Amino acid sequence: MKVLYYDCFCGISGDMHIAAMLDLGVPQEYLLKEISKLKIDSEYEIKIQKTIKKGITGTRVDVIVKNEHDHDDNHHSHESINGDSHEHQSEHSHLHQHHEDNEHSMEHHHRGLKEIEDIINSSYLSDNVKKLSINTFMKVAEAEAKVHGKDLYEVHFHEVGAVDSIIDIVASAITLDYLKVDKIVASSIQLGGGFVKCAHGIIPVPAPATVEILKGIPVKTGVVEFETTTPTGAAILAANVQEYTDKIEFQIDKIAYGLGHRELEIPNVLRVYLGRIQESEKIEEQYIIETNIDDMNPEFYEYIEEKLFSNGALDVYKTAIIMKKGRPAIKLSVLVSADKEEEILKTIFNETTSIGVRKYKVEKIMLDRDFSKKTTVYGEVTLKNSYYKGELIKSKPEYEECKIIAKENSIPLKQVYEEIYRS
Repeated sequence: MKVLYYDCFCGISGDMHIAAMLDLGVPQEYLLKEISKLKIDSEYEIKIQKTIKKGITGTRVDVIVKNEHDHDDNHHSHESINGDSHEHQSEHSHLHQHHEDNEHSMEHHHRGLKEIEDIINSSYLSDNVKKLSINTFMKVAEAEAKVHGKDLYEVHFHEVGAVDSIIDIVASAITLDYLKVDKIVASSIQLGGGFVKCAHGIIPVPAPATVEILKGIPVKTGVVEFETTTPTGAAILAANVQEYTDKIEFQIDKIAYGLGHRELEIPNVLRVYLGRIQESEKIEEQYIIETNIDDMNPEFYEYIEEKLFSNGALDVYKTAIIMKKGRPAIKLSVLVSADKEEEILKTIFNETTSIGVRKYKVEKIMLDRDFSKKTTVYGEVTLKNSYYKGELIKSKPEYEECKIIAKENSIPLKQVYEEIYRS
């Protein structure tokens, strides 16, 4: 099982997340090509560089909103309580809003949730990336609506709608979709401490929106007097992480660092791990649906089996039985997952003479498996490998490939198998 782990010892922000994913191996060219599908290229620039933070080499990302300096930056960036400016972290805290007289100074800072959804849905991004992006935006939007006491689509999200936040969130979806991990895990999240200034005045860290997003999620505070986790960073975790634990119980294959922009007492970085959990066996709950048939043309079974498999059956088999009064019959059994049950029932009732079925739950236990290539005298052949408690216990060549080799070489199929096992 492929695992992605977020080690949030110094929190997480949107740009730190992009940087960590690139450092982990997501190709820079791929990300930039995908993000351009939003069709808002004229509004931003992304700078990516390898650099060092307190002796740690990693990747740093700057999302630069074009023309953002044409208006008062203090309207969209926090300040620390001692007056030092909160350095730009690609996205800004979403709590405060612009003053009324600047409401229309920059269109891209005043997009609402509906407009953001339209930008994403009208793009050429994949359906999965669109779904992940909107789910993450919704986490922030719901928090903002609650903090400001308004309906979800009534709140005008000045900062949520800013281009840098759109880039951060959609980039997170693109990179996670690219990695295609089986499980996403995170440590408890460091939020920082102290106070920050915003348009509403002095507010505590963590900001109200951040806390709202992270309800029910393990957090820590106070490692530094600074906002280490932003609402966008919090939303990326809340929308995607399946488990939170400070224990790393997997094999680490790769380590990467996304560098922040602040100089703190501790490294301002997001560390991520890509690893694997070795599973000796996998247990799944499935169902057996079966029916006894004694009045159907047996020639129909081949067609029915093909239909059952195409509609989601995991296995189909037939058993010869003797019913009451000595009538010979066939018991048709279908293994199916819960989400495909309705299609299988429809197929059985439409295609067979059955007027009733039995259904019962079963546990399917499977060894962990993978595939590898083996070079033989016949060329490259795929092997299916099975593991028990991390140990390889059996391998077998793929039947369809062996069948093709046997036909092409006019040799017995068993000879192909013998040669592969011998090699």
